[in-house]
Amino acid sequence: MPEAPPPAGDDAVPESLVRAGADELERAAEAALRPRRLEEFVGQRVVRDQLSLVLQAALNRGRAPDHVLLSGPPGLGKTTLAMIIAAELGASLRVTSGPAIQHAGDLAAVLSSLEEGEVLFIDEIHRLARPAEELLYVAMEDFRVDVVVGKGAGASAIPLSLPPFTVVGATTRAGLLPAPLRDRFGFTGHLDFYADDELERVLMRSAGLLDVPLEGRAAAEIASRSRGTPRIANRLLRRVRDWAEVRGDGRLTLSAARAALEVYEVDERGLDRLDRSVLQALCLRFGGGPVGLTTLAVAVGEEPETVETVAEPFLVREGLVGRTPRGRVAMPAAWDHLGLERPAPADTLFG
Repeated sequence: MPEAPPPAGDDAVPESLVRAGADELERAAEAALRPRRLEEFVGQRVVRDQLSLVLQAALNRGRAPDHVLLSGPPGLGKTTLAMIIAAELGASLRVTSGPAIQHAGDLAAVLSSLEEGEVLFIDEIHRLARPAEELLYVAMEDFRVDVVVGKGAGASAIPLSLPPFTVVGATTRAGLLPAPLRDRFGFTGHLDFYADDELERVLMRSAGLLDVPLEGRAAAEIASRSRGTPRIANRLLRRVRDWAEVRGDGRLTLSAARAALEVYEVDERGLDRLDRSVLQALCLRFGGGPVGLTTLAVAVGEEPETVETVAEPFLVREGLVGRTPRGRVAMPAAWDHLGLERPAPADTLFG
């Protein structure tokens, strides 16, 4: 099977404790904390209940379930759910990714080696090459691939039947999926950001698996700074554990959590250095805006793409930054978060 290339796209971001992307080393660290069954999976109640029905019905009929598409921001559990689907079906899981499949032949090699009932997980499925997409259409609908033999005018396509299997696709950008591919998924689940109480349950479970004593108040503190993302919560938990073992008494208390996260520059709202730099530039250098993306990026010493794809989504979601046709603006909450006095209403776009 083609190996995945180095992290790109959503995972190619500056190092930070509060970025939802993960490299291979972190994915390996996460493996020990992943739930194995649906009943162990915390949060995403609607998707979990719907998926349970789909899988149970397939098991009752003795057939492979419909293909499953999981969408949502990174770090919410799409890969974990793919693994759970295979475990619930008692099937093996084959893992690949869109960037790893650059040619139709790459995908044909993977599909032709699948066994009956196997689950094929395609991460970042929106990044499949177009020839591979077209091959996948037929494979998902008719369980068939056409193997081309020969070249030029003498080439011919030989249909190769495939055993029934289930594709689980994961994407952070469902809008980039072509309609013909999206329509071939029988079940689509969208994963939302987690509430703080759900993240507390995730943290308590992870602390138990890591065999570290985590106070309830410390779990609440870490959860409130985790941006609604389990991956970030588990990452912060490991860093608090490090602080407690090196500078504390080994117990993950509220004071230990606050001290550790101060060292790692994650504030009480989950903002890191880059986030605060963007807010400070908007408020202090540009009077709240509006200011263009390129100008803002120069002011914080980053590339425009980094500001737009790494910092901006969370700041907009939290109501700290607004995007307008004239540029980026600081919302009232940004001034409050930085402890700055807001300008007079007439001087701001939003007033």
